[in-house]
Amino acid sequence: HIYLLSKRDHLSQVINLLCICTKLKPNSQEFIRIKVIAQTAPDRTVMDNSGNPQDSVVPPVEGVAGGGTAYGWNDNCSQSSGPLNGSINPTEIPTADLVHVWCMPSTANVGPQEMPRPLEPINLLAARNERESVQIALRPKVSWSSSSTAGVVQVQCSDLCSASGDRLVVGQSLMLRRVVPILGVPDALVPLDLPVCQISLLPGETTAVWVSIDAPSAQPPGLYEGEITITSKADTELSSQCLGKGEKHRLFMELRNCLDNVEPIEGKPLHEVVERAKSTATTLRRVIFSPLFSEFFSDNGPIDMMDEDAISNLSVRVKLSLTVWDFILPATPSLPAVIGISDTVIEDRFGVRHGSDEWYEALDQHFKWLLQYRISPFFCRWGESMRVLTYTCPWPADHPKSDEYFSDPRLAAYAVPYSPVLSSNDGAKDYVRKEIELLRTKAHWKKAYFYLWDEPLNMEHYSSVRNMASELHAYAPDARVLTTYYCGPSDAPLGPTPFESFVKVPKFLRPHTQIYCTSEWVLGNREDLVKDIVTELQPENGEEWWTYVCMGPSDPHPNWHLGMRGSQHRAVMWRVWKEGGTGFLYWGANCYEKATVPSAEIRFRRGLPPGDGVLFYPGEVFSSSRQPVASLRLERILSGLQDIEYLNLYASRYGRDEGLALLEKTGTYLGPERYTIEHLPIDVMRGEIFSACRH
Repeated sequence: HIYLLSKRDHLSQVINLLCICTKLKPNSQEFIRIKVIAQTAPDRTVMDNSGNPQDSVVPPVEGVAGGGTAYGWNDNCSQSSGPLNGSINPTEIPTADLVHVWCMPSTANVGPQEMPRPLEPINLLAARNERESVQIALRPKVSWSSSSTAGVVQVQCSDLCSASGDRLVVGQSLMLRRVVPILGVPDALVPLDLPVCQISLLPGETTAVWVSIDAPSAQPPGLYEGEITITSKADTELSSQCLGKGEKHRLFMELRNCLDNVEPIEGKPLHEVVERAKSTATTLRRVIFSPLFSEFFSDNGPIDMMDEDAISNLSVRVKLSLTVWDFILPATPSLPAVIGISDTVIEDRFGVRHGSDEWYEALDQHFKWLLQYRISPFFCRWGESMRVLTYTCPWPADHPKSDEYFSDPRLAAYAVPYSPVLSSNDGAKDYVRKEIELLRTKAHWKKAYFYLWDEPLNMEHYSSVRNMASELHAYAPDARVLTTYYCGPSDAPLGPTPFESFVKVPKFLRPHTQIYCTSEWVLGNREDLVKDIVTELQPENGEEWWTYVCMGPSDPHPNWHLGMRGSQHRAVMWRVWKEGGTGFLYWGANCYEKATVPSAEIRFRRGLPPGDGVLFYPGEVFSSSRQPVASLRLERILSGLQDIEYLNLYASRYGRDEGLALLEKTGTYLGPERYTIEHLPIDVMRGEIFSACRH
């Protein structure tokens, strides 16, 4: 690791890691000797005239370790059996001679031009009730298919088993998803069939498979081992196997969706007809060019499936092990991360009428799906001047679903609407009063908050917040009002400078706001300004400081924009923990441009950075599935929230100062412009916490 990381720009990180890993003192002779070696180490990558490495290891881009205890690098790439000659029959040639297979950490953005690396076993570390992820990259060395693809590989997973017979079952605890580029950037995670699936590889392009393992809360601790087998397939094999029952059903659903799109177009506006036609063409193109039809009319005739011995001899086997340790991540996240879902986007794209049974079903699906990411969702719609209606449960407080939602231990906070979500026989104020009176009798009331206005800018906006909050506090003095802001009122400055005006907002809004939620953009790289903000708050009176990101801050600061580094996405939560915020808000997870067909192309909103306000995609865009498709960024948000639980555990044992010191000395996070771009420091930090807290 020292040798491979010995670039000038990573040298300080190497030195920090040496202190931890070797226990050497910085002024010791041994340490100085190793430091000199690191400083003078030559670059081992030798390039030929075409720019390709020869007989060498490609240095890591995003790190040398996986999502857990680490997998490293060595000089021994998987060796081919020899040069290929003549026609290629994948049933007779080892897959390693046809396909590069290697592993990458979850923080790597594995694009089509990612270059091969050595294949090493994957070793991950996870607490109970935690998800850990890693990526397997595939790149064809040659083409063996007679179609436009380089060829097709079969990917097969086994359960992960412990020595005591406990299992992590494929399809339940272990899932595979294909990484699909959005605007050319790897982001969408499209589910693959389990335990066996087939993937088409394109010539000269790298394809990534995202592997996630969930360790349930009740999973016995121990070492779990299994493997993922990759086997190149012949065209004739695909022809004989492609029309199984599951494939027929999938094909049927795809074609039926085409009919559903084009049949009801009579009388529709021209722009909607065009959009439906484009969506249908996209679906048909996906079906026609899928492996299902790539060699459907092959002249070679079907052949028998390879037997197990042949698979063993010819396949690439990726060894996968997971250490589950005896720490259970709390079911209720320590830090409430509240993230918005636009109900109007759901209504438009899925064609559901506000308040209909289908509308409730769609919102219920999105709410339940997002809970797995340690997120507390709220639904929202914007009014004039950024007034916002937010609610976590679409049903009223006296409905059984209300208690089901709000009592779910995975929900850390919930939004209560200021006005009726649906039309009510009662007046708006009477409706809200009755809702609050009922909710205050519940044990979950402590989770409740009211989010009334998004980023007030002037005295009119701020006065509206104060008036609305006064009405709520008349019904419930203990109601928590959340206000997001990045400035004071522009037409009545609260201080001589914009920042001083911003800092004085709590004094101006008190007692009408309890959760002061500020933009990270305001701080820039000045972490010292946090003190100025926190000093103005009164935690003894229940006031809290939350933060949010939106359009800003921009690169290199942590945010969730498309194309940022994986560690940059994950660092959003490291920043929250270091700065001491007690909650986090993000404005939207599904805020695409308007569309009226579920499978319509995803378009990001104009004027926003790519990916801003979008953390998942409609499943119909990629297949017949109606299940939402997560982004890489959403998975990294989950990893960051899990990191917070690790840091909280460490701080509970050794104190918060020691937790902050661990973040810094491992090189994981030092500030908004100084955090790791590689994965190794994350593994070192998690490994240190594991070693210090497992007993």
